[in-house]
Amino acid sequence: MRTWLLPEYIEDVLPADARRLEDMRRLLVDRFQRHGYQLVMPPLLEYVDSLLSATGEDMELATFKLVDQLSGRMMGIRADHTPQTARIDAHLLNRAGVTRLCYAGPVLHTLPSGLMRSREPFQVGAELYGHADLQADLEVLRLLIEGLTGLGLTGVHLDLSHAGIFHALIEDERHAADDTAALFAAIKAKDLPALANLAPRWRHSAALRALPELYGGPEILDVARARLPDSVVISAALSALKDTLKALDGSGVSLSFDLAELGGFNYERGITFAAYVEGSADAIARGGRYDEVGKAFGRARPATGFTLDLKPLLEIVPRREYSQGIFAPTLDDATLRAEVRRLRDAGEIVVEALPGESVASASCDRTLQQTSAGWRVAPAGPN
Repeated sequence: MRTWLLPEYIEDVLPADARRLEDMRRLLVDRFQRHGYQLVMPPLLEYVDSLLSATGEDMELATFKLVDQLSGRMMGIRADHTPQTARIDAHLLNRAGVTRLCYAGPVLHTLPSGLMRSREPFQVGAELYGHADLQADLEVLRLLIEGLTGLGLTGVHLDLSHAGIFHALIEDERHAADDTAALFAAIKAKDLPALANLAPRWRHSAALRALPELYGGPEILDVARARLPDSVVISAALSALKDTLKALDGSGVSLSFDLAELGGFNYERGITFAAYVEGSADAIARGGRYDEVGKAFGRARPATGFTLDLKPLLEIVPRREYSQGIFAPTLDDATLRAEVRRLRDAGEIVVEALPGESVASASCDRTLQQTSAGWRVAPAGPN
């Protein structure tokens, strides 16, 4: 018998997990929409010149590419929703003022982001456009916290950073894109040997090498002021982080600072953050400010948001008990059909028996039985 294999780090999601994943998606999207975030559904693939506009080298490396048989142009399968959502805001909606958008769907990566990570994450996220003030960053941070706690996750912890510090340290220097990408990756991964090799090529070598060491509580902001160059941009970034700490006091999550947390795909330019919860060693959500992404579409709008992958949460989110379903006979009976319809309208799963089908094969835990008082639901007997 032939064994059908899927590509490495690509997997099927079977019924039990698919139901849980869909419940998480609904809970988050419903919550986002109640906060005014409108759902959009970008295409799975589009031309690479728009898909990769204003994104970093790491986004291009993460993107599968193929030739469009209709136009001959190069297309890409999205590796992240954020650039597409920025295109929708700038090019299609083109609204004045603040726009709030959310999304949910699969993306595809050429390589997994970690040993146990899928190459087909299921992303859910929210983006806010048109407001440059810290209040916009705080709104999306609070929305993320509310979403994670709404899923039943405990021990939520946020690592805060500011990508503007990294970019201030490398601005006005001409280096190959590959060198900059390698430096970004080394800092983000806290790869100290690689950083020791790369950093001397930049003027602020000592400050770049210090970033992975600037991790800890509120005191780290004062340490950063002492160890980083006296720059207006860096000073403003550290002040914004201190204001964020103050604003999130009492939010029910623990906070720390990690100035090597540079965001997901190197298009962030302001406050960035990574969320952790009990039961996961890796960040389960990332986000931040990325004001420049819309520029490629003719509108460099202020923008901030976050995204999370639901698949790793299947191992962390508390499991809930589901009713398996009600097994109903198939009869030409108007009262039976009415009762089946009523049960389904009430949210119950009702399986109408096909010839030869049993309660066990239908995976039901109850049956619909006719009594003198009418049709009633009863526990399924032993198989």
